[in-house]
Amino acid sequence: MKALEGLKVVEAAAYAAGPVVGKHLVDQGATVVHVESRTRPDGFRTHYPPYKDNIHGLNRSGLFALCNSEKLGITLNLKKGPEALALAKRIVSWADVLVENFSPGTIGRLGLGYETLREVNPRLIMLSSSNLGQSGPHAHHPGFGSQLSSLAGFTNLTGYRDGSPQILYGPYIDYIAVGYGVVAVLAALEYREATGRGQHIDLAQYETGLQYLAPLLLDYTVNGNIAVRDGNRHPEAVPHGAFPCAGDDNWCVLSVASDEQWRALCQAMDRPDWGGRDEYATAERRRKRADELETHIGEWTRRFEARDLVEKLQAAGVPAGVVNGMDQVYDDPQLVHRGQWNRMDHPEIGTMSYQRAPFTLSESDGGPDRRDPLLGEHNEHFYRELLGLSEEEFETFTQEGIID
Repeated sequence: MKALEGLKVVEAAAYAAGPVVGKHLVDQGATVVHVESRTRPDGFRTHYPPYKDNIHGLNRSGLFALCNSEKLGITLNLKKGPEALALAKRIVSWADVLVENFSPGTIGRLGLGYETLREVNPRLIMLSSSNLGQSGPHAHHPGFGSQLSSLAGFTNLTGYRDGSPQILYGPYIDYIAVGYGVVAVLAALEYREATGRGQHIDLAQYETGLQYLAPLLLDYTVNGNIAVRDGNRHPEAVPHGAFPCAGDDNWCVLSVASDEQWRALCQAMDRPDWGGRDEYATAERRRKRADELETHIGEWTRRFEARDLVEKLQAAGVPAGVVNGMDQVYDDPQLVHRGQWNRMDHPEIGTMSYQRAPFTLSESDGGPDRRDPLLGEHNEHFYRELLGLSEEEFETFTQEGIID
């Protein structure tokens, strides 16, 4: 038995911030129903590559597949009037948890706000994950993950000291918010277990991103220091960066966090004399000569294959790692050993590597054990078998485009 078996979750959500919450829940045994409509499918299906063979298609998105494995996929067109709204409420009455990441106020205008839904299901836990939260002077500002990364300060910290800020690709903060969303849902479930009452979780993705910058925020609060872009350099570890290795575009990273590690690096480089040189004796002095050091180290690292060099440095006590390409991540021996990838067949994508949870539970195995759903694939199974619609109701809703 999986840890969350019996938990019923409905996702009126798209992209990452909502659906990846559901993915963590479904991987541990929850029944998660992903709700879309053919007039408004999940944005990962419609305009977020990669697509199989670079051919666009609603069931060909690799990112949708990764975020939605194991789930049931249904369609519901809420624009079809009172009958559609009534059906949505029946779905909510079935659920323990509702996850939504519409713009603030949207779900309320659809007639499905928390105050309305708690009358339908007093035990409902509703997670609303939005850019800036449900209230406040900027709550209704439109935006996406890239804007949140900039607001939180990540963009201003990314890049070289003498260069412009570098925007982070994709909805980076969405994935930070996911972890907090899962924890909040589990906390609300524990509260419901104790009190019998559900509750509404208002999660501001912007605020979750700030948690990853806590040391820099504290440094400003306590010391007045404003962090700046500084390439790959580190405020304490010197040298610290990515260095070229033999071959085309092969790299390793190393980080020297102590004088002892510096001397170990010098020994590995067959330059023990550097370990005793006064101008390199401390991190502060090495930082003043960082350009010089990085040039020398780069000339040395080019002589080695990346993986061989990393093994040599680690054996010497120097923290180091290979810079993997995406093809290498799938074959990384540690990830393979941990069972991170579960390869399954998909009718349009072909063989797809689905990702398991980044943790294991000693008493229950986690998924995914089933591929992501095609658009509307589980309509009949969910509406007839789980929700209990009659055959006549199902056919009528389908013909009227409510189940579209």
